[in-house]
Amino acid sequence: MVTPFTASGALDRDGAASLAVRLVEGGCDGLVLSGTTGESPTTTDAEKSALIAAVRSAVGDGVPLVAGVGTADTVRTVELTKAAEKSGADGILVVAPYYSLPPREAVEAHFRDVADASGLPVMLYDIPGRTGVRVTPDTMVRLAEHPRIVAVKDCSYDALGTQRVRARTDLAFYAGSEEHVLPTLATGGTGYVSTAANVVPRHVRAILDAYARGDTAEAARRQLGLSELVELVTASGLPGAVTAKALLGDLGLPAGRVRPPLRSADAKTAAALREAYERLVAPQA
Repeated sequence: MVTPFTASGALDRDGAASLAVRLVEGGCDGLVLSGTTGESPTTTDAEKSALIAAVRSAVGDGVPLVAGVGTADTVRTVELTKAAEKSGADGILVVAPYYSLPPREAVEAHFRDVADASGLPVMLYDIPGRTGVRVTPDTMVRLAEHPRIVAVKDCSYDALGTQRVRARTDLAFYAGSEEHVLPTLATGGTGYVSTAANVVPRHVRAILDAYARGDTAEAARRQLGLSELVELVTASGLPGAVTAKALLGDLGLPAGRVRPPLRSADAKTAAALREAYERLVAPQA
């Protein structure tokens, strides 16, 4: 989920609550807060806690909330984990510690320290294209022995490595890249953490529902139908927070501007996003 901001740039608690309710009503059976699309590097620790509390109040206790807590600092990540648990999160999303480029053993120790810090289940976030640090398959296999490390958001673009981990552990794998949802499900994956669902949750949910009932042809048709919008949202050279917020704002939904160093999408990009959105939703109207 994006993190909505007010016109002055502050956290928009009411907007976040409204957007969260829309996403749940649109078929999202859980929400990831303060992830990459939620602009976690530029929100304060207090804002992260306030966001969890606002969304929890809006959606109730029946909707799982996973809080992004990963930073480049193990001590701060532990602190954010404890704060997320106190604020009402049901689980945490922990990215590999970035910039310092710690060796494999240090990466593993980081995740174990964070998992030991609370009673919350942990979703590992493997996205080496952003962090510069790979959570290797062998590291995941060892981390799977920890009772609270239970899932992976997979943005590794390493299908073989992912399958090696799936074959040797009970970790629940979630596609973290929009184009990988069906391959992930087909090899025993669990679900899908989606940026596009910020704007078209029902369309994303329809892919999962078609696959779940065994209609793989319909799932593929819907996945391919979503591909134009997905490409503009996630592969246009702009971060997903920028494109998702541009389209949400154009639709009159809570979003606001992105925070620096990100810059809001220009008018041409926003228009292209809206046109792709209209082409996608028109047949359903």
